[in-house]
Amino acid sequence: MGLTAPESGSVLAIDAGNSKTDVAVVTAAGEVLATARGGGFRPPAVGVAAALDALAEPVGRAFTDAGVTSVSHVSACLANADLPVEEEELATALQARGWGAAVEVRNDTFAILRAGVAEPHGVAVVCGAGINCVGMRPDGRTARFPAIGRISGDWGGGWGLAEEALWFAARAEDGRGEPTALARTLPGHFGLPTMYALIEALHLEHVGHDRRHELTPVLFTTAAEGDAVARSIVARLAEEVTVMATVALTRLDLLDEETPVLLGGSVLTAGHALLDDGIRELLAARAPKADVHVVTASPVLGAALLGLDRLGADGQARERARGHWEG
Repeated sequence: MGLTAPESGSVLAIDAGNSKTDVAVVTAAGEVLATARGGGFRPPAVGVAAALDALAEPVGRAFTDAGVTSVSHVSACLANADLPVEEEELATALQARGWGAAVEVRNDTFAILRAGVAEPHGVAVVCGAGINCVGMRPDGRTARFPAIGRISGDWGGGWGLAEEALWFAARAEDGRGEPTALARTLPGHFGLPTMYALIEALHLEHVGHDRRHELTPVLFTTAAEGDAVARSIVARLAEEVTVMATVALTRLDLLDEETPVLLGGSVLTAGHALLDDGIRELLAARAPKADVHVVTASPVLGAALLGLDRLGADGQARERARGHWEG
């Protein structure tokens, strides 16, 4: 028999990224009643109203499958909610949809962090298309960065790594920079003979802009083969990840106690040994009590757990929800 929400206590968990969205309806006891998947959530590109219209489709399917029309609490972890003011604006817009009696919006990096820990305690660094870091304590304190690109001091992420590799490769070929195998491996990925040919293809969009991210794995392969320039880029990313994690630990007064430090996102979960070893070595020196793990759990689990935290659900309910995605 379906819930009659919101009185019965239930969560609509939303993990909305740039490329896909996962939603789930979860009872206060941790039972997952329904899940659904939709497209990307991109308010900067299409506007908030259109982004929420697109989100309504998987939410509607999940509600139908769960036999509910609303929930007690909406726990939404959203891409492009980079600043607190953006979280507030999106929460207001979600509240107007009437999906839940209460709404909490967080940046989607919090979903990855919460998915990887037994309680809301730890730090997560995520490196996918971009790079971000958040931390939280059970008392509600958080640490975060704006993470909106170079203007907020960021370096890294798949797109940034590809551009950095292109920069070094272009200068190597025309003589402004030191030699690097990237000048061969990057154009070779697209079947092109030279960096000049790749520059021309990218500029004239014979190779689409959205394919630049394909060069990030090429960078790591070239680094693994021993190229000094490629290795220096990977080393810089290890440094950036370590700095973000260490600063977040310091802000939360966690540097001197055993604390999970979670690594997520496509770049940090790809198993690049040079990067993984670099991060672990640097963190061992600067944050010796950090317990480093790679997060492989679905981020929508994190959104669900954040919602269950807000409902005051017990440990058994949280484990029941975790078992749905990890069991």
